[in-house]
Amino acid sequence: MAIINPAELDLKEEAVVRINRVAKVTSRGKRFRFSTLVVVGDGKGHVGIGLGKANDVMGSISKAKDDAKRNIFRASILNGTIPHKITGKHGASRVMLKPASPGTGIIAGAAVRHVMEQVGVHNILSKRYGSNNVLNVVRATINALQNLQDAVAIANKRGITIKEVFS
Repeated sequence: MAIINPAELDLKEEAVVRINRVAKVTSRGKRFRFSTLVVVGDGKGHVGIGLGKANDVMGSISKAKDDAKRNIFRASILNGTIPHKITGKHGASRVMLKPASPGTGIIAGAAVRHVMEQVGVHNILSKRYGSNNVLNVVRATINALQNLQDAVAIANKRGITIKEVFS
């Protein structure tokens, strides 16, 4: 897998998936911090997720954005959808992604929708199984996107033509 330089990509505005207020109880009371989950992408197949923690919301968002830029990878997308059906897993969360015909739109929950909008998928069907923990659902979606294979890679691996892959 090649390392992707985020400076070379035309990244869209980041999508803040979740801001979580975390409290640490001390002898002087509660100390609040913020944990933020952010997805960045260019809308052309590149996407990354990041987690940031700080004492204020803006600080945690900027840390998460920097982390997401470090974790960018290329997903295989084809005509605004994915090449084949796949299930991604992380922890107790499972996310099934299924290609859809043009005009369908993004049929997905909020966590999966943010990732799909950032990666540039416009038509997809999805279903979440198991845990609905937002972080695990996003990571399961990323796992599914990373495991996608395009027809060219399959044809090269098997030593056949692309036409034979689909037959």
